[in-house]
Amino acid sequence: MSIDLTTEYLGLTLPSPIMASSSPVTGDLDRLVAAVEAGAGAVVLPSIFEEEVEAEEMAHHAGLEFGSGVFGEAADGYLPEPVGYEPSIDRQLSHLAAAVDAVDVPVIGSLNGVSDGGWIRYATKLVDAGAAAIELNLYRMPADAHETGAAVEEGYLSLVEAVRAAVDVPLAVKIGPWFSSLPSMARRFSEAGADGLVLFNRFYQPDLDLLTLGVAPNLVLSDPSEARQVMRWIAVLHPLFKGSLAATSGVHGWEDATKLLLAGADVMMMASALLRRGPGHVKHVADGMVAWLEERGYDSVDQARGSVSHANAADPSGYERANYIRTLHSWSS
Repeated sequence: MSIDLTTEYLGLTLPSPIMASSSPVTGDLDRLVAAVEAGAGAVVLPSIFEEEVEAEEMAHHAGLEFGSGVFGEAADGYLPEPVGYEPSIDRQLSHLAAAVDAVDVPVIGSLNGVSDGGWIRYATKLVDAGAAAIELNLYRMPADAHETGAAVEEGYLSLVEAVRAAVDVPLAVKIGPWFSSLPSMARRFSEAGADGLVLFNRFYQPDLDLLTLGVAPNLVLSDPSEARQVMRWIAVLHPLFKGSLAATSGVHGWEDATKLLLAGADVMMMASALLRRGPGHVKHVADGMVAWLEERGYDSVDQARGSVSHANAADPSGYERANYIRTLHSWSS
């Protein structure tokens, strides 16, 4: 018996629901190709961060124009235009174009902007470079006590609408779980033009350096326990959300991928697992999921998808408040 792994994501037909998500793996062409050869149905490239691109451009021009208009001996600045200099945005777009040429699965561009103009500008560049779809990587840290949650949500929706009006490729929105009503927000994202949601963005938390008293970055790779929150909300949203649902964060083994499929995910994305075990790990995850489905008589991932979602579970209260109570009562010393 053979399992049909074909799935639909953002209106794109993928040969497998296992994807390589945005990470250094997809930022390297050789490892990206290896992930696809191992069975990845699509790849998401590392995000373009608007503030990094803008800061690099400003520093470059400031250096070239140093002294311009001030010193007579260097009316146009002291430094000549460097030969062979390639801005980071050009490198990222070149990598996208090379990936599109190298693999026969969809290559999805990722974008993290800070201004409406930046979101639109770089989304357009991604499409022009050949992106099959765009993942809008939403991350904003509200730090203004006078800005309401409703205002933050409206800002998210307005930028999705702006990008949707500017490009004609599918849009996925990668979000965090912290909304007062995630089902309502999912509906509003769809109405704003999102073709799918990616659950959930891992917002890396800062650390304090006790020697320098500085705020330091702290990269911690995911672990399988993080997939539980994703699974719960995939299961809840599966019967409610009209677009695609992608599961990310905590997808490490075939068990994680299979559970998320049963909950209702259209695709399961991996980053940390591929960084730890290499791009060939995609095959191990797909093979394990296929073996489990075959053992239970499924014909395809479409047949299995959502069979234990909130709407189809024998006890849907397990996804709700009852799970909290049962979990507390289940502990024994």
